[in-house]
Amino acid sequence: MEIVYASLIPRQPGGAVQSNGRAEVMDALWAHSVPSDGLQHISARPEPGRVDLLLYLLTLDSPGTPNAVERARTLITRSHQSSPWLNLNYLPPVPLTAHEGLDAC
Repeated sequence: MEIVYASLIPRQPGGAVQSNGRAEVMDALWAHSVPSDGLQHISARPEPGRVDLLLYLLTLDSPGTPNAVERARTLITRSHQSSPWLNLNYLPPVPLTAHEGLDAC
């Protein structure tokens, strides 16, 4: 199992995450996950100006399979594009190239 840390940033600068935001984020990610994501568990924690996520993904060692960070980013991007609630409340994820050097934990 691999763990990937990610954060979602509210669209409103300095905006506090609503009390139901944690559950809504996790529900959206589960609703838009597919088997190839390897998603096993999600934890979310509202922090000032963001929601921190830990995504627990199966380790997939097949040749050509995207690594855990890529799969997490794909899941978050897919969820953001498909969920009107996520799209309305959170900024889209930034490209992986903006986070060079980061890898799965």
